[in-house]
Amino acid sequence: MTAPPTHPVDVLLLLTHANHVLLALRDGTGYADGQWNLPSGKLEPNEDAISAVIREAREEVDLRLSPDELRLVTTVHHRNPSGHARVGLVFTATHNPRQQGEPTNAEPQKCAKIEWFPISLLPINTYPYTTACVQAFRDGRPLALDGWQ
Repeated sequence: MTAPPTHPVDVLLLLTHANHVLLALRDGTGYADGQWNLPSGKLEPNEDAISAVIREAREEVDLRLSPDELRLVTTVHHRNPSGHARVGLVFTATHNPRQQGEPTNAEPQKCAKIEWFPISLLPINTYPYTTACVQAFRDGRPLALDGWQ
């Protein structure tokens, strides 16, 4: 008998500004270093998804988001090349510097830099999970599968 799946749940922030999206360049983590990804993280025990994305935005890019600014735009069921799967809840918010502050690299030990990119032209070294999240958002798909082919 096989055990039931225990997929981690991720929260990912798709912060937009003038048809651009904010990405972070992973560095020093030992996983996907040198690749761009959305500000994101895992849901912690006894934490709701909205609180989690607000916490991750504060921890990673020093933004002060409020629940009413966030909108769930897609869910991505991702499986990496080694077969490990996870479920990502992708939230979007429009950047409002007066209310949220300016994004900064708040985790330099895990991130080389943050940068805005045109949402339709992500860097070639964007992590596939992030690419799938952005593409599902652009296509208006409420659910996307990535890595299950």
